[in-house]
Amino acid sequence: MALFDLPLDELRAYRSRSAEPADFDAFWSQTLEEARAHPLEARFEPVRTGLSTVDVYDVTFAGFGGQPVKGWFVAPAHAAEPLPLLVEFVGYGGGRGLPHTHLLWASAGFAHLVMDTRGQGSGWSVGDTPDEAGSGPAVPGFMTRGIEDPRSFYYRRVFTDAVRAVEAGRAHPLTDAARTVALGTSQGGGITLAVAGLVPDLAAVAPDVPFLCDFPRAIRLTDRDPYREVGRYLNTHRASVDRVTRTLSYFDGVHFAARANAPALFSTALEDQTCPPSTVFAAFNAYAHADKQIEIYDFNGHEGGGPHQEATRLDWLPNHLTPRHPASEDGSPAPSGP
Repeated sequence: MALFDLPLDELRAYRSRSAEPADFDAFWSQTLEEARAHPLEARFEPVRTGLSTVDVYDVTFAGFGGQPVKGWFVAPAHAAEPLPLLVEFVGYGGGRGLPHTHLLWASAGFAHLVMDTRGQGSGWSVGDTPDEAGSGPAVPGFMTRGIEDPRSFYYRRVFTDAVRAVEAGRAHPLTDAARTVALGTSQGGGITLAVAGLVPDLAAVAPDVPFLCDFPRAIRLTDRDPYREVGRYLNTHRASVDRVTRTLSYFDGVHFAARANAPALFSTALEDQTCPPSTVFAAFNAYAHADKQIEIYDFNGHEGGGPHQEATRLDWLPNHLTPRHPASEDGSPAPSGP
């Protein structure tokens, strides 16, 4: 597949034209306040898997509307001290899958929470969390569910679940909340950016080939799903362009990136027609934290860097995690070390 987006020098300077709603912060503050009115009730049930190097727990916590959301919590076997917490979000159509597919991060010394994505998990990996909220007419998929109003839009529920997933992971006694990382690929990368903008004290984030960024360009540039679901919806609902544009602006990764307060490792692929590189650079260039970098894969599509990007993450993350130290005798925090 030949390059189809902007040249690299233009990508590095590109800025999204996505209009930020005046009440963006108020919308999300109210949304999370409503979710937190429900007890988190994070539960971690041990699971026998036949794996000897990790301990696995079946996770349930209260997400949007207090509705139960599932996940896996995977940690090094017999770990006895607080570990850095890594919360992972899943790509479009997938669910939390099976425990034995999540061994990488526990092997690297993390407590790893994988959030199930409500209503998904029948595409390429299984899921166990229903989406209990209804919506109006929609194109098959998830991009247009409730898209006429930001309060009913599907990703309001998903992004709220994601913030609560971080809170659930931090509630486990094995985790060190000060060393919390969020990461994901594609849809998982877009959810990661939302969490980066909504959770102010993350240690690091790593969105790979992120989806859900720069909607005004994305839905017009590519004819690949999932973005094309929006185009097919508007092909029928011709009078809804302004309403849909307004709704999407509350969920644009560009606006969450502008609020982020953690170091970030992005990636993009220049032949990616599913999440075009300009939409990824739109979020990267808007990202507020000065400590940010982006890996560029010139000859790849939406698979991005694959195992090469995993290796990059493994090398990058330890440099952004400061081990927790006990308090000094007077009760003040001890000096941080490398």
